[in-house]
Amino acid sequence: MSTFHGLEMAKQALFAQQSALYTTGNNIANANTEGYSRQRVNFETRSPYPSASRNRPQLPGQMGTGVKAGTIERVRNQYLDTQWRGQNTKASYWQAKSDALARMEALMNEPTESGLSSTMDKFWKSLQDLANNPENSGARSVVAQRGEALADAFNYLNHSLESIRSDLKNEMNVTVTNANSILTQINHINEQIKEIEPHGYLANDLYDERDRLIDQLSGIVNIKVSYTSSGEGSLKQAQGLATIELVNDSGQSLGITLLDGNDAENNHYFYFDGDTAPATVSIVDKMYENGDKPSEGVKLGTLPLDGVSQTGSLNALIHAYENDFPDMQGKLSDMRKAFVNEFNEVHKNGFDKNGEKGISFFLPDPDDGTGDLQVNPEILKNKDLIAASTADNSELDDDSKLTELNGDNALNLADVFKKTLTIGEEGTKTSVKDYFQSIIGDMGVKAQEANKQAKNTDILRGQVENQRMSVSSVSLDEEISNLIKFQQAYNAAARSMTAVDEMIDRIINNMGLVGR
Repeated sequence: MSTFHGLEMAKQALFAQQSALYTTGNNIANANTEGYSRQRVNFETRSPYPSASRNRPQLPGQMGTGVKAGTIERVRNQYLDTQWRGQNTKASYWQAKSDALARMEALMNEPTESGLSSTMDKFWKSLQDLANNPENSGARSVVAQRGEALADAFNYLNHSLESIRSDLKNEMNVTVTNANSILTQINHINEQIKEIEPHGYLANDLYDERDRLIDQLSGIVNIKVSYTSSGEGSLKQAQGLATIELVNDSGQSLGITLLDGNDAENNHYFYFDGDTAPATVSIVDKMYENGDKPSEGVKLGTLPLDGVSQTGSLNALIHAYENDFPDMQGKLSDMRKAFVNEFNEVHKNGFDKNGEKGISFFLPDPDDGTGDLQVNPEILKNKDLIAASTADNSELDDDSKLTELNGDNALNLADVFKKTLTIGEEGTKTSVKDYFQSIIGDMGVKAQEANKQAKNTDILRGQVENQRMSVSSVSLDEEISNLIKFQQAYNAAARSMTAVDEMIDRIINNMGLVGR
């Protein structure tokens, strides 16, 4: 062994502890960096002296030759990453679902003084008042105004629901664009890692950025991530190239590879078609822009691919857009149609203040059109046309008409709200008020379930996140402790070098003086 070996061993120790100090400093600097995983230096003993051979020197045993910094790797647990992404895709679905239903609840605004139920009650009360005072012009005017308010309420709800659906469509488009952008970025990182790992390096910062992007993608759709080697020269600690597949709620592959780490030609993307009715999200072979549309031959399917998937915010938006809001619109439309048909029929069977047969109170007639609901303009111009009476007094003179006038038909009109009607294509037999209460109740149950699931899944995600952070996040207390430890080791290595230097100085400069 060389006389200067002690200096070399001390030098290697200095370099190793210096690497650890720099790595600890990097951890401290990135303590608040999103997605950063703390790193550590893996110390390795250098090959001992002498090595096994026939002409080795006769020593009682091998002597250590010092230390070296083997690799600098992230402290990361892929099992916890997989768990977190599974919880994240569920939590993101229920949060998006909860947000959409919360907008519907806020719009319906039940039970409040400004809701549709209260508007119907006020219209019903105005008809009751008219039944008691059929000759009163003020009571007739109130009925017309309350009828206008009810028509406006129906129109407002219909337009607002359609407006929210339009917002959901835009949000779906933004989400698809974001998902494609994430896939593109992950693909670029794969390409960079492919150039680095075969040279024996660990691309820790690229791993962190890729994992951060994969975490984001898991909130949009349900995915499974696997890794393959990037080359023969890669270290065993190298994470490799990421391949991302779509999976169902049970984690089983749907046979669709979004990102192929080995062959980018197999990559697939999302395509949003907002021109179709309803708007669709498809899986296609490449990204289509500038108005180009994929042919049916390259589409792998339309989300949700496995039915009503309860994973990912994109599926939640699709379900709200295709199911929840159209369902509410359809039920309100069915209720309005049944109510207006019956109300107009009863109104036509009555007689107005002049003893003439009643006309349609609401326009347009649901069987003739689907436009905005309104009170018949003729009635708004002349409130005497409200058919509040069941008595035909058209043959009487003007002085006798009011005497024979009754409000029985106004009571019949009020009874329409409580009368059993056939509502919708399914033929539900119930009253308008009970039907409306049932759809509001259903909406409340769905919203409550979504809120509960959003809360529960968020708690589960938080628990896994805490476990993941306990492994990967930077603890300043721990890093400061490491900083002191490595500093002391560095100082000790420097002191060792000084001791060896003094020993060599003694041998060279202070020995062999005899005889001079």
